[in-house]
Amino acid sequence: MNLNLNLSASFNVFKLLAKPSLCLPHATVATFDDLPLPLDQAFAQKGRQVYIKAVVLDKDDCFAYPEQNQVHEAYKQRFEALRAKYPGRRLLIVSNTAGARSYDKDGKLASQVEAAAGVTVLSHGVKKPGCGHEIMAYFRDHPETGVTSPAQIAVVGDRLATDMMLANMMGSWGVWVRNGVVPLHQKSIFSRVERRLAPYLLSRGYSAPEPVSPFDS
Repeated sequence: MNLNLNLSASFNVFKLLAKPSLCLPHATVATFDDLPLPLDQAFAQKGRQVYIKAVVLDKDDCFAYPEQNQVHEAYKQRFEALRAKYPGRRLLIVSNTAGARSYDKDGKLASQVEAAAGVTVLSHGVKKPGCGHEIMAYFRDHPETGVTSPAQIAVVGDRLATDMMLANMMGSWGVWVRNGVVPLHQKSIFSRVERRLAPYLLSRGYSAPEPVSPFDS
């Protein structure tokens, strides 16, 4: 049995306790099918001028069922529209299963997802939310994406403590897919708690921080 432990999330929980807003999204959609395209539209408020050049996309319970490689049937049209809007290496799947070297040791899962989805899966040594430096290294290695700052990246995912915290820690924009693919009664206890956490924090006056790159010298 391959246990999927997440030491990165465990270590970063102390950052979250000190600054709860790190887990909040800049935009929320009900399902993957509700993603606005281009994603710039999700952040066009309060006079913001946001230009998203690339998208970091979660897999499990975002556009696919956990432990499945195929795009959820109901989301296939939106997935292809996202691929068309952010072609080639501008769309990158970052998962804590497929491509996470502590779990997907031989890269087999990543290869299967890439074959099914037609999108590159990042091979990373640190799980979300702590892999921001590996994501930026990927985009630096592929200058054709046009990404020169994490503020040009949108992170899309269903988890606050991994996906949205990743976005905020690396100075990017976060889009929370609130409902995901898995029915609520089948979700993990962590996912169910997060659905209550976000509105609670917002009601207490917290908001997602504006992107500030931690990589600038």
